[in-house]
Amino acid sequence: MCKRLSYFNPDYSCHANKLMNRLLVLFFLLPFQRSLAQTDPVKDSLLAVFSASKEDTGKVLAAIKLGQYLEYNDLESAKYYYLQAKQLSEKLHYTMGVLKYYANYTAVLNLQARFDSALLLNQQALSLAKEYGNEERIIVAQQNLSATYTYLLDYENALRYLLPSVSYFEKTKNDVRLSLIYDNLGVIYRETKQYDKALEYHNKALTIARKNGEPYDIANVLSNLGLAYTSSGNYDTAMLVLRESLAIAKKERFDNLLSLTTGNISDLLIKQGKYDSLGYYSEEGLRLAAQVGDSLIMVNNIYGIALAAFYEKDFRKSEEKATYGFAMAQRRNYPEPAQLFAELLSELALVNGDLKTYDHYNRLSRALAEKHFSEKMQQNVQMLDKKFDTEKKEQQLIIQQATISRKNTLNYIFIGSTIALLLISLLSYRTYAQRRKLQEQKIADLEKEKLLSATRSLLQGQADERSRLAKDLHDGLGGMLSGIKLQLGAMKGNLILSEEHGRTFNNALTKLDESISEMRRVAHNMMPEALVKLGLQQALQDFCDGLSESQSFKINCEFYGLEKRMQPAVEIVVYRIVQELLTNAVRHSGATSILAQVMRQENDLSITIEDNGKGFDKGTASQGAGLKNIISRVDYLKGQLDIKTAPGAGTSVHINCVIEENG
Repeated sequence: MCKRLSYFNPDYSCHANKLMNRLLVLFFLLPFQRSLAQTDPVKDSLLAVFSASKEDTGKVLAAIKLGQYLEYNDLESAKYYYLQAKQLSEKLHYTMGVLKYYANYTAVLNLQARFDSALLLNQQALSLAKEYGNEERIIVAQQNLSATYTYLLDYENALRYLLPSVSYFEKTKNDVRLSLIYDNLGVIYRETKQYDKALEYHNKALTIARKNGEPYDIANVLSNLGLAYTSSGNYDTAMLVLRESLAIAKKERFDNLLSLTTGNISDLLIKQGKYDSLGYYSEEGLRLAAQVGDSLIMVNNIYGIALAAFYEKDFRKSEEKATYGFAMAQRRNYPEPAQLFAELLSELALVNGDLKTYDHYNRLSRALAEKHFSEKMQQNVQMLDKKFDTEKKEQQLIIQQATISRKNTLNYIFIGSTIALLLISLLSYRTYAQRRKLQEQKIADLEKEKLLSATRSLLQGQADERSRLAKDLHDGLGGMLSGIKLQLGAMKGNLILSEEHGRTFNNALTKLDESISEMRRVAHNMMPEALVKLGLQQALQDFCDGLSESQSFKINCEFYGLEKRMQPAVEIVVYRIVQELLTNAVRHSGATSILAQVMRQENDLSITIEDNGKGFDKGTASQGAGLKNIISRVDYLKGQLDIKTAPGAGTSVHINCVIEENG
């Protein structure tokens, strides 16, 4: 097999057929049509999108797209933006972005003949794709790995990684990728001198490319098809195909395709012995290769210029170009071009009669050719050794598998028994744990119910006792005091008292009136009559009105949904909560405005008491008897208490409860 630069030697059968192999790694590129002018609006637009993008996955994709566009003319700039995409993807943990970097960056490395680096990165990409678990990215990584193996002349591995993608993309009906796969299969078959199969797959690729109508794909496939016709000796058809590819590349300004196709035409001209046109195509190819930045193609075209000058008998120009190209090939470590330059320089020295220089370059040319042949033989031997080792290992593996199979049977029995025992133990423990958890939950529920029942009994007992005391005070003590007042009033009319004694008697009657009023107030607070007869809303309104009467503060009352009566015990608890909260606000807050809000919506009851007073520090405030009473009543209602306050910021108390079980 020949390397991609061997088109310099007109005696080799493959000549420039490796030139277009640089496009193998473009599996991942969707067709990207471009149109260049003195100013490049597409490039400017892509740069603007990249610069304006935020540091997210969108910027990663913008960098990839910009790099793909720049590959047509500027490989180093393309690599720069691919690296930007990788760094941002790693920062964002964006695996797909890293995989796209691998696919695109290795393409440029292959274009620059850095095959070892490309191979390493493609292997890393395949490992990452398998870890990521995306089937299409695994196939793409295998395709790119196949391309690099093709450059390295390892066609066995190239086919091994490429063939699985055929069935995948036939199944997914992805014509764009399928066209590229067929085209690259044609390249591999061409390099292994299976020209009929090469032409078959190139023509399959061309049919799909023409159907899709993408100029870049069409020109690419045509160039590879032209190489296949050149290799098979069908020069006339090869020239027609290559000229069509060249015309499309010129029209669409695909500089990389222009450079490569021009080189392919130069190779065809060398094989045909048409050196009069060789100089023109080589000069044009050199200009385009320098513009794209492909040193390998530059070396090839320099050889074409030197060879054309040699046959035009411009020996001075031929020697100048050959000397320059030879130095560049050695500097870049391109052994085959270096051998061809050495051969041409030896022939130039012979023409000039410089036998010493002829001997030097002739020996050097043979040494380089032998080195190249030795390297190829070494590669073939390594491949055979590798194949033999693989077969040997496979045989050993069969023997080992038979032994392992017997051991595995016993191991499976043991492992199965162990797993079954573990499962039984696990299920038993799980059942025990569930039962224990249910029992603990039942105990907790009983304790909670017991506590709630005790609280309910306590509150009910308090309510009953308050009601009894209120009735005794009002009906008993109140009646007695009223009777005493009537008797004293009757006595006053029958007694003759001095002025001083009259004032004393009148003061006693006044005190008695005040005592009767205070007794009635106490009885009312213990069990408001309005709560029993008129309901919760009226009782709360009366309490608020009485509390704020002739005071400097104002109580704003808002009651909604309380028309429907609740159980007496619930109404009493709600009344006592509001009573306690308002009393605390009046006594301690120093507020000028207080909001009392009780709202009921179906089974939801909410209580809100807010003031604009001085507030307090919840972290340092201790829970007094009043707050504890409120908490116990809220627990009775199965509600939630929320207190928001801070020194100087007032106080807001919100209680929310469900009264379904109580209402």
